[in-house]
Amino acid sequence: MNARRFARRIARVQSAVEALELPRAVYRTCPFEPRELVETGLRQWLRCCGAALLDDQIIGMPSFAVDEAWHGLILCTARYAAFCQAGYGRFLHHHPEGAALPGAAARAGTMGEQLRRTRVAWSYVARPGEECVLWDLDVRVGVPEPWSVR
Repeated sequence: MNARRFARRIARVQSAVEALELPRAVYRTCPFEPRELVETGLRQWLRCCGAALLDDQIIGMPSFAVDEAWHGLILCTARYAAFCQAGYGRFLHHHPEGAALPGAAARAGTMGEQLRRTRVAWSYVARPGEECVLWDLDVRVGVPEPWSVR
């Protein structure tokens, strides 16, 4: 994919993420505060997913709190499907560790490889000077067993 087309696709994802309304239902299984920080993490994660999908990559989730918010969003099925279509042009499936379809697990690689791809995806979607909260969000919001990585 050429650079101009890639930039347009990333801009499409950015726009869809910014326009996404997150209802209270998203946080039913995500009690962590401040909610604004979790929301920032979720939006950053969704932007990373958009970059990864451009190369058909599966990336890793570095935050338990964001994962819980993402699960809540997925349960808002119509909203989630509409967002995926608007931002990614297709549905973004969830691949929990150990539950991927045959073939997808091998393509996904280890969690370490997935998290490395998450860092690469972030390098494509980060705005100038923007801090990525995904890496230490769990510690910042008090998750008892944080997934956070640095």
